[in-house]
Amino acid sequence: MDLKTMTYLVVGATFALYMFIAFRARAGTTGEFYVAGKGVHPVLNGMATGADWMSAASFISMAGLIAFKGYDASVFLMGWTGGYCLLAMLLAPYLRKYGKFTVPEFIGDRYYSNTARVVAVICLIVASLTYVIGQMKGVGVAFSRFLELPYEVGLGVGMVIVFIYAVLGGMKGVTYTQIAQYCVLIFAYTVPAVFISLQLTDNPLPQLGLGAQLNDGSGMFLLEKLDKTLVDLGFTQYTTRNGSTLNIFLYTLTLMIGTAGLPHVITRFFTVPKVKDARSSVGWSLVFIAILYTTAPGVGAMARLNLMETIRPTTTAQAGQQEAEEEEWLKYEERPTWFKNWEKTGLLKHEDKNNDGRIQYVGPNYKGLENEMVKVDRDIMVLANPEIAKLPNWVIALVAAGGIAAALSTAAGLLLAISSSISHDLLKGIIAKNMSDKAELMAGRIAMAGAIGVAGWFGLHPPGFAAQVVALAFGLAASSIFPALMMGVFVKRVNNIGAVCGMLAGLGITLVYIFWFKGWFFVPGTEMAANIPENYLFKISPEAFGAVGALVNFAVAYLVSRITPPPPEHIQNLIEDI
Repeated sequence: MDLKTMTYLVVGATFALYMFIAFRARAGTTGEFYVAGKGVHPVLNGMATGADWMSAASFISMAGLIAFKGYDASVFLMGWTGGYCLLAMLLAPYLRKYGKFTVPEFIGDRYYSNTARVVAVICLIVASLTYVIGQMKGVGVAFSRFLELPYEVGLGVGMVIVFIYAVLGGMKGVTYTQIAQYCVLIFAYTVPAVFISLQLTDNPLPQLGLGAQLNDGSGMFLLEKLDKTLVDLGFTQYTTRNGSTLNIFLYTLTLMIGTAGLPHVITRFFTVPKVKDARSSVGWSLVFIAILYTTAPGVGAMARLNLMETIRPTTTAQAGQQEAEEEEWLKYEERPTWFKNWEKTGLLKHEDKNNDGRIQYVGPNYKGLENEMVKVDRDIMVLANPEIAKLPNWVIALVAAGGIAAALSTAAGLLLAISSSISHDLLKGIIAKNMSDKAELMAGRIAMAGAIGVAGWFGLHPPGFAAQVVALAFGLAASSIFPALMMGVFVKRVNNIGAVCGMLAGLGITLVYIFWFKGWFFVPGTEMAANIPENYLFKISPEAFGAVGALVNFAVAYLVSRITPPPPEHIQNLIEDI
């Protein structure tokens, strides 16, 4: 069976499964729509949280960033998983004990202020919408290649699918859909990784294959061969750090505290019956997440080696002689099928600068030749990897289904967080307090439809690779929501004025810094300075600036609270109870 037909069958079957589950588990009350009736088993909730968490950024983009950044991309592995430990210890059980539906509701009650609740809603929507952009980019990439649709059409199809099962099922339907999506995405990620690890090293576990000896008779280890290949062709060494230490530290910290402040993840721990179950859910989530996250470094390194082996010179340039004979480069007309397929999507581009009919893929340190691979989108690496390694069509189709499942599961969780913040926190909580459950449910569904439309529009003009866009969302969550939650649980002296000033200060400074280099509201051409390390403040990238924003948030909130009246006694008693 040809690849296109196989892909349509596999992806279509998964879509049918998601729709069936959403229909059977559709929400009938606001409690089921927002928190699945608080009746989800901790193990199932851990699996659903894993799918909610492992977005297009984890499935599609993270290994791609590891493939091209090497050591420096370890910030994603450390930050995203480390953040879950923070979440388990510092936030999840306490917020579950409080027992309300949403993060803004907790902030509004804890800081005895509708203003604080509205500011929390704004912070949540900004962070969540930015996160959804990354998922939409992932959906568009997967659809554009494997279903052979234009990127824009693929994005539209993904929006329709999410709309149907998220709007219909609410949190109850999304939870059980995400359990199915986890099974699809983890199987789709690990199966090709095992195949490729066996091909290169004879070791079935990619976690061990990363450090294993190659089976090509060279006697070299995989990372040793990759380092040599890259250096010979003018790229930086794969296993050494290239970015500034301060930026790597702040980037990791931003991802960690951003994880602990992401509303769609926190909401998942409101869906279990007891406080103990919330802590248990985080533990199970880590188990399910670790399967993918420990596999990603091997996938990234093997993908990069396979890519270079496909289009690099057939005989390696000798040390000190970085000129290769013309016939050593791959002829453009002889490029493999996977190369042609990805060229059609526009995510892989070659420009024959010297008109020799061959492909020169070299780094900035290579002498005598220009790089002719003018675009190699990081987000294609995981999806292209099985094709590059010449794996069976069913494996390639499975990867497509997994990538789409990862993007859709997280998009649904984010859209629910946005929907509940608008319908429950703004409308029911502040504007129309006498709204009936039925009207609130309808408002939530309308809000979700609007959020899908806005996210889709931004998905057409994403400000970076999927993982980069998601990193920006983490920075916004880190600078605004996380400090308010932490101080709300552990610092009795912080009052409503301090919390509002802190959230606005942290979010404001982070947004301005991001827009300065990424364009105002991510509109191309409106950036104030080129997005390069030379222009950054202390070489801190926009993706890493969330930790600085969080520090500003903590400082402003604490200082303002010290010079204004303390919280009322009943609020301080509430904190003691939590």
